[in-house]
Amino acid sequence: MSLHGTYDDNNLFAKILRGEIPAVKVYEDDEVLAFMDIFPQARGHVLVIPKNVKARNFLELPADRVGPLMERVHRLAIATEKALKPDGITVTQFNGEDSGQTIFHLHFHIIPRYTGERLAGHSHGNKADIAELQQIAGEIAAAL
Repeated sequence: MSLHGTYDDNNLFAKILRGEIPAVKVYEDDEVLAFMDIFPQARGHVLVIPKNVKARNFLELPADRVGPLMERVHRLAIATEKALKPDGITVTQFNGEDSGQTIFHLHFHIIPRYTGERLAGHSHGNKADIAELQQIAGEIAAAL
């Protein structure tokens, strides 16, 4: 999909927000839902998505929603570092298919990085163990 287009109410993250598809939740409030990536690029990979907005990407997010969203991404990145003790953290976000975006609901990735471990590719096919994701989500949630 191009950088601009029509929001699809049936995208995967919209379905997760509506409770139609399960997710391993880390944090939720009126602004965002944070959950574990089921195809993590590294141990502890968290996704943060805004609620109550039909923004396909960051460019479409209303300006008054940027601050609250980024504050939560920041808090979740700090909690991830505190809980998992990685050697680094990548915070990233893609806008449009040509940038690597594969799900067209705005989302941020918080990806812990560990020395000597390469990232799994974006959109690889290795599904994580749900019990392990639940354990990691609990550790990060406890660090908030």
